[in-house]
Amino acid sequence: MTNRLFFNMEAKMEEKLNLKDLYKMVKKHFIMIAVISLSAIIISGCVSKFLITPVYQSSTQILVNQADSENIFDVNVVKSNLELINTYSVIIKSPITLEEVRERLDLKQEFEDLYEQVSVSSQEESQVVVITVEDESPKQAVMITNTIAKVFEEKIKEVMKVDNVNVLYPSILKAEPDPVKPQPILNMLVAGLAGLFLGIGIAFAREYFDNTIKTEMDIESKLGLPALGAISKMKEPVHKDHVGEIKTKKKELGGKIIGS
Repeated sequence: MTNRLFFNMEAKMEEKLNLKDLYKMVKKHFIMIAVISLSAIIISGCVSKFLITPVYQSSTQILVNQADSENIFDVNVVKSNLELINTYSVIIKSPITLEEVRERLDLKQEFEDLYEQVSVSSQEESQVVVITVEDESPKQAVMITNTIAKVFEEKIKEVMKVDNVNVLYPSILKAEPDPVKPQPILNMLVAGLAGLFLGIGIAFAREYFDNTIKTEMDIESKLGLPALGAISKMKEPVHKDHVGEIKTKKKELGGKIIGS
């Protein structure tokens, strides 16, 4: 019991010393760490603002129900509609829908690129399907979203032979749309943290590979020997007589230069 208590106390003391050394290391290289962090934040902000093309997002919602059913709120009917949502999500992103959208809007991107721009989601236990489109042009994002909803509403009648899809509301272009990508503040925050860790890592590496002895503590920690004494730096005192001689010499030199 006594030995365990002793080991616990020793471990706590070592941990305290390690944290103290870490604090000293950060304090010693604080300027370097701060410069690296600030540089990372500034670079990230400039890249997000000027180099990355903004991406805008548009979305619309469609409702899956069975209008021909006598009771659309029946549990079995709702369950059947929920099972159909997964099938509808696949059809929305299928070539039969997206190729028609490409033709109607005369889009330049290939099917694979358009496929990556479109995402389909639905909330749990909900009959509402959300179609979301991301594009570099906010106007085109809205046009693609609405066209997908319209084409899907037409195609589902041909493919599934049903008429149970209704668009809840079309996507509307805002006067001043905000891009969803990039997010400068988030990017700058991540870059700042990355710069902070990078600066601390560099500082740790410099301290780890630095084997020079600078203080008495270094002698005890690295060599394991006690410091017997220290030689302090002493400045040579300047006497008044010396100051007078220096001034006299300066005057003599000045007179010779002027005389010549």
